[in-house]
Amino acid sequence: MKFDRIAHAMSGVNYKNFHDVEVSEFDAVVVGCGFAGAVCASELARNGKKRVLIIEKRDHIGGNMYDEYDETGVLVHKYGPHIFHTSSKLAADYIQKFTKTIPYEHRVKADIHGTYMPVPFNKTSMEIAFGAERANELTHKLIKKFGNEVKVTINELRQEEDKDLAEIADYVYENVFLHYTEKQWGLTPEEVDPSVTARVPIFISRDDRYFQDRYQFMPKEGYTKLFENMLDHKNITVALNTEAESVFGLEFEGDAEDDKLTGITIQYKKFDKPIIFTGPLDELFLGRFGRLPYRSLDFKFETLDKEYEFPCGTINYTVSEDFTRITEYKHLTGQKCDKTTIMKEYSRAYEDPKNQIPYYAIINEENNAHYEKYKNLVDSTPNFYAIGRLAEYKYYNMDQIIEKAILLAQEILDK
Repeated sequence: MKFDRIAHAMSGVNYKNFHDVEVSEFDAVVVGCGFAGAVCASELARNGKKRVLIIEKRDHIGGNMYDEYDETGVLVHKYGPHIFHTSSKLAADYIQKFTKTIPYEHRVKADIHGTYMPVPFNKTSMEIAFGAERANELTHKLIKKFGNEVKVTINELRQEEDKDLAEIADYVYENVFLHYTEKQWGLTPEEVDPSVTARVPIFISRDDRYFQDRYQFMPKEGYTKLFENMLDHKNITVALNTEAESVFGLEFEGDAEDDKLTGITIQYKKFDKPIIFTGPLDELFLGRFGRLPYRSLDFKFETLDKEYEFPCGTINYTVSEDFTRITEYKHLTGQKCDKTTIMKEYSRAYEDPKNQIPYYAIINEENNAHYEKYKNLVDSTPNFYAIGRLAEYKYYNMDQIIEKAILLAQEILDK
């Protein structure tokens, strides 16, 4: 897959080489062009009439949401599947200001010893795993204990002493949770933060959708086009292939390692206007306290000479294979064509910032304390705003980031 420079040139985004811009002419600088940075820039430009410069280290906009057409014409997400779902009308309306959408409800099946069953594990999964008669008995027990049409985390279920509930817990833990978690995080389940394990529930329901949010859809023309529309404004300039750490000068209170940041220079001049930073804080400070731990991902794309390979958008491999899941993109995008593209996803340790991308923060008390050492450096810099998965070392869904970015932009304008 190649970066489409013709489409890039034809978009309405104002691209410039960083060395050809005069930073002092801008009212704000945004680092990173994923949802956090792009929404902030769009809001500042449209609602506040601010001139905004976005600097992005990649050669494209859209962050990890970037998508493109492969050589067979299938629209693929370069950095893994992104499905928009939310119960927030604010986030849903915001997306739909910049793109037409198509309805899409994501469904995932686990390949368990060659048998597909829905995940999250639900009543249908129960019948596949235990047979109809036994599943009916076990489901009755679940409903009596927890209620119907509710979600129960694997941790909650494993605490139950009832032997039937324990049987369900043991099956789900071993076949759905344990090996998948070890592959995904490189940790045992006991080492993974409870906020992560809580995202793997058992659903006492026939609803086999992966998400139950009120609004579920995909951008009709893809995420890249959505971002182009969002950034198509006379007050927004985008400089690609530009790393913040290469163009920022950092000023500190003193020479000690933990002395606080007092200001940032850009093009050798102090920039006192808002700087919205969406990248990893440890990289901005060149890892002075050591690198924050993340999980990274590798992707292997394959084109198959058939209309579809799988029954749904994603297949999780919970007990076999060295990859975690396969995504078949045509299920997500609604495209119709003779061939299909699938993507195998491999989880890796994040060890090389120059050649790997940090995807998931490994959240625990020790790592949170590690992050706070970096956060403390910028707390006294009033024009520096850290937002997003990387800058805040947290897990966010897209809709959460959109809401946070809208609110941050309004906070900046109110000042």
